[in-house]
Amino acid sequence: MTKKTVVGTKEYVVLIGPKKQRKVLARIDTGATKSSIDAGLARQLGLGPVVKYKMVRSATGRVKRGLILARIRISGRTFKVFFTLADRKHMKYSVLIGRNILKRGFLIDPARKLR
Repeated sequence: MTKKTVVGTKEYVVLIGPKKQRKVLARIDTGATKSSIDAGLARQLGLGPVVKYKMVRSATGRVKRGLILARIRISGRTFKVFFTLADRKHMKYSVLIGRNILKRGFLIDPARKLR
């Protein structure tokens, strides 16, 4: 059995762009199929290009979103994964970590505190 990495409901992650990287506080969301990133933040880091479009269900209904491939470091582990682009500038978290990342060996402990 492979060792699982324990994360909380909020975690600091590092988004790795071609020329710069940024540490941000992300929301861990087991209800989200795909991870999501604020489109403005993705643009600032030079992430992209959009490789395809996908219909996703959101709080506002079904919407068509661009999909980008980006590198992220979470709990010392680095992955290249798909993120949907969304306007998250008015939300508390600019990055949402969904099941496409969590299924790679993460367990969620709601009692875990940020470090």
